[in-house]
Amino acid sequence: MRNKLLTKLVKLCHKLNQQIKKLFNTRYLQRSKSLIFLLIMTVAVIITSIGMTTNWAKIKIPTNTYEASSISNTDSTNLRIQNNIEISKLNYKASLRSNTINSKNLLVENNTETPTSNYKTSWIGNTIGSGNLRVQNNIEAMYVAHDGTVYTNSHWDEAAMEAGIYKDGKVIAALGDTHGWSRGGGKAVTANSKYVYIAMTQGSRGNIKEDYPPEGTTWYSVRRYDLSGKPAPFPNGRGWDKSMFITSTKSEVTGLATIGSELYVSDFAANRIRVYDTDMMKELRSFTVANPGAITIDSQKNLWIIQSKNGSKPAKILHYSQSGKQLPQQIADIVEPTAIAINHQGKLLIAENGPRQQMLTYDIKDKPVQVGSFGSKGGIYAGVPGEVRDLKLYGLTGVGTDASGNIYINSNGFNKSGTDLRKFSPSGKLMWRSLGLIFVDNADADPKTDGVDLFTKQEHYLMDYSKPAGKQWTYKAYTLNAFKYPQDPRLHTSPDGTFVRRIQGKPFLFLTDMYNSFLQIYRFNSATDGKVAIPAGMFVGTNSAEKPFITGNWPPYQPEKGEWIWRDRNGNGKFEKNEYDRSKDYPYLGGWWVDSKGDVWKALRTEDGIRHYPLQGIDSKGNPIYSYSSMEKQTTPKIFNDLRRIEYFPETDSMYLSGFTGDRPAFSDDAGVAGSEIARFDNWSKGNRTPKWRIVIPYDSTGKREVSTAAISVAGDYVFAVTVKTAEVYVYNAKTGTQVQKLKPGPEVGSESGWIDIPYGIRAFRRSNGEHLVFVEENWKGKVIMYQLAK
Repeated sequence: MRNKLLTKLVKLCHKLNQQIKKLFNTRYLQRSKSLIFLLIMTVAVIITSIGMTTNWAKIKIPTNTYEASSISNTDSTNLRIQNNIEISKLNYKASLRSNTINSKNLLVENNTETPTSNYKTSWIGNTIGSGNLRVQNNIEAMYVAHDGTVYTNSHWDEAAMEAGIYKDGKVIAALGDTHGWSRGGGKAVTANSKYVYIAMTQGSRGNIKEDYPPEGTTWYSVRRYDLSGKPAPFPNGRGWDKSMFITSTKSEVTGLATIGSELYVSDFAANRIRVYDTDMMKELRSFTVANPGAITIDSQKNLWIIQSKNGSKPAKILHYSQSGKQLPQQIADIVEPTAIAINHQGKLLIAENGPRQQMLTYDIKDKPVQVGSFGSKGGIYAGVPGEVRDLKLYGLTGVGTDASGNIYINSNGFNKSGTDLRKFSPSGKLMWRSLGLIFVDNADADPKTDGVDLFTKQEHYLMDYSKPAGKQWTYKAYTLNAFKYPQDPRLHTSPDGTFVRRIQGKPFLFLTDMYNSFLQIYRFNSATDGKVAIPAGMFVGTNSAEKPFITGNWPPYQPEKGEWIWRDRNGNGKFEKNEYDRSKDYPYLGGWWVDSKGDVWKALRTEDGIRHYPLQGIDSKGNPIYSYSSMEKQTTPKIFNDLRRIEYFPETDSMYLSGFTGDRPAFSDDAGVAGSEIARFDNWSKGNRTPKWRIVIPYDSTGKREVSTAAISVAGDYVFAVTVKTAEVYVYNAKTGTQVQKLKPGPEVGSESGWIDIPYGIRAFRRSNGEHLVFVEENWKGKVIMYQLAK
């Protein structure tokens, strides 16, 4: 068999040599590509066959920039050392290294388990699970055309959909080229029969040929598009494609509207309304309006303009003619108007984002008179506070109607919680809803309900795992009350990592952020606050000499130096003088953990860096009690010189740690990653610091940072680790450390994921039926990916 194959190979090589000689003839090259390709493929197949027949090739392991290998260990006589190699195609080199232990009981193995396809992919938090046209992160401005087409704009969207076009509950287009190159969207949008106009920002790009602002300057501009979402250049247009005009270099455009062939633009910094020709985009005139915001046009072709509040001066809605003459009508009985529109009957609609959380309707024929409202008074906090209902609004940013009288309202939550775009019939029946609730966030499961209840930093979902992918979640509650608890840390910081715990049977929510700066604590009291998470406590790390963890005027009364624990002693959700416990410690944090008993653990990036805060009970207001006087300092195991993550399980007295070791140090600071190794320690509370096992996790030691592990999570039978750029989940046996498989985003989410940006970008939970739920951050397309790993 081998001789026959070699004979054929010689003949094919001779023919291939003849073909190569002909390649010098350019005309022949174009006609011979297919034949050459087939010949090369044939040779490759035969070589492979020969190799298999003669045992020339055993296993070829592709190489990259990091290794998974057994580890030299000199401490234990019973240590099992595993080299965890996945059989399927890998993107790293796997190799065995020498081990210097001379123990008779040491078993050095190459543990390999065949990966299986025993999982499926799903997602939560976004109506659309894959593709470029999914619900955007936020809608900060909205315009509704007569046919019900909805045009939107926002400052930022991770997947470059700052401005979108929606119709019949679907995303039909994104306005292109609004992202990157120091550009972004804005908070104003309008359209006419030919074009869409959006507010946008454009920063400098250095010394390049295209038209960009000089260094240190930002253009606050209006950009024009055709109705399909493609830029529409015009004579003397500015920018790289000549489709924008510059309104200001001081502050952004805050309102846009068209009348016939004229475009009206709110120039906030100049306190002016500027008027442009919609076709040639030349400025025609301007007039003065203090603090101008959103604009709409009434049936008499006059302007209604939001005048934003200025210090102690409240907001108003003002009335102007096209020429700039202020008309006597105005509306002042509002608190926080954020958007306005004219409905099909000529009445004025106002998004009232104050405590009412409603859309207000005014008859404006003569003196404006409120004639109606839409939505539950009090919004999301009406009835059961926080409970999601069709007519409960929250954080209004857009209102409008179409020619048939259908109503469109967008709720953005507070502190940009996410998109909640709804269409109602004229009678108030919900017709469709588009949700994009997730941005830099992850989910965790309530252990009491076996994962039926999931929580992210501001949302509560109810799960039905029997349904198809993407249909399993129902948005049940918005857990932030911006009016009752204005000092809620979620309004002043950007938390993202979620831990859900039951402490003495009661539910608690713990949150940290991208930099492990703090640990926020929330309690629940359904009798007083419905579904709302009530601020209960907070840990903050020691301020460094360079920069404090929290800057600005929030929270009040915080200690200027050191670190602190806040507990809401009187239960009012406010930070007050007598509610801080103070201390000082090493300033560089590796991670936080809350165990099943409610104890808090903190890893510091130092050799003596484990801090244990045992729960001291729950006070009369329902807040968990922690203190520095009861804090225990514990020694970091010697194998780690830079500790990054910590997870302790009191049920088994097992500690899982990850970080950088002496064997595999960090290339540089690499502050955002979980390290190069994970180790398990049993009998932790008894003082054992000898690992049961150590495993090498993906880490690029070359400095290119192509491969690294962002986060880990331990649940049930497995240890899970997710990589930064590829978002692949490595699954290890929790008892042995053996890698058992790798999870990748499936076709349900377009087989794609963004980078993992947060230290708790993976959270895992084992259900009572043995199934493991694995939640992975995916802020690129605005969702949380969920893997369901079968028992």
